[in-house]
Amino acid sequence: MLVLGLQSSPRKNGSTDYLLTAFFKEIEKYGVESRIVELCRKDIRFCKGCGYCETHGVCITKDDDMSLEMYSLVRDAEIVVAATPIYFYHASAQMKAFIDRCQTLWSRKYRFRLSDPGYAVRKGFLLSQAATKGTNLFEGLEVTMKYFFDAMNAKYCGGLTYRSIEKPEDYRKVSSLPDDIADQVKKLLSPLIDRKKILFACRENACRSQMASAFAQYYGGEKVEALRGGSAPAAKINSLMEEAMAEKGLDMAFRIPQSMEKAIAGAKPDIIVTMGCGEACPFVPGAQRVEWDLPDPAGRDLNFMREIRDRIEDKVLALLGTVQT
Repeated sequence: MLVLGLQSSPRKNGSTDYLLTAFFKEIEKYGVESRIVELCRKDIRFCKGCGYCETHGVCITKDDDMSLEMYSLVRDAEIVVAATPIYFYHASAQMKAFIDRCQTLWSRKYRFRLSDPGYAVRKGFLLSQAATKGTNLFEGLEVTMKYFFDAMNAKYCGGLTYRSIEKPEDYRKVSSLPDDIADQVKKLLSPLIDRKKILFACRENACRSQMASAFAQYYGGEKVEALRGGSAPAAKINSLMEEAMAEKGLDMAFRIPQSMEKAIAGAKPDIIVTMGCGEACPFVPGAQRVEWDLPDPAGRDLNFMREIRDRIEDKVLALLGTVQT
């Protein structure tokens, strides 16, 4: 499970950074994978408002960090924590640019009618602080974050917001801060911590294991954590696989093949499912091994891909029926 933090303040080691760091120190106690991205250190260009994503499903800007990295990170994360200071009663420019570029995700959801396989469990959480005491300081931001998280297929789970915080030392006045953070982190993580972990493995992690993990997320995300990896990862996913899954209404965009070692680096699988091509799987003590005898559809036509897709869907549903929570 990946918890992704979005730090959008241009002030390094400032009050936003302090709050997000404290939040993630609490997250680390649960032993889950976590990552903080400093948005102002990334090349994220502003949305052009051109409507390209609404007709093509991808952003017209393809060579910045949003397209090359951040869309994939958001899709991999099961919890996204957005941290921003208040500037003129709203988010920082860095956060707003990120939000606006998520119009691509909105378009895939609402224009193309595709479901992100991870939607069932993904959560969004807000951290914010302001130097002033205004009564309505966070109202506009909270409305924006609600729709922002909806665009990325995440349930908005509220946030922690603090007034009269200009410098990190100002948090000394907030005696409830440690308890606030501990309570909210527990609420976010507790339902997901004890899920069974299943690694779906094939050679390139570009097709069969991607489909299997997506179906497991879609049908059993609250019950299992679906991992995916390959013994020799490809550079990108199979385009016919993406097309075949879209016919099922599942969005496979922005998924990147990865090694099995990377897939299990932060999570010991309870079950390892191989696709039938003699994958060199890492040895995991105590893990159940399951072999699915499925031919590799790489290089075959769309009809063959559909056949393998449907067989994988049936096998995933049968497997989920055997998993005890």
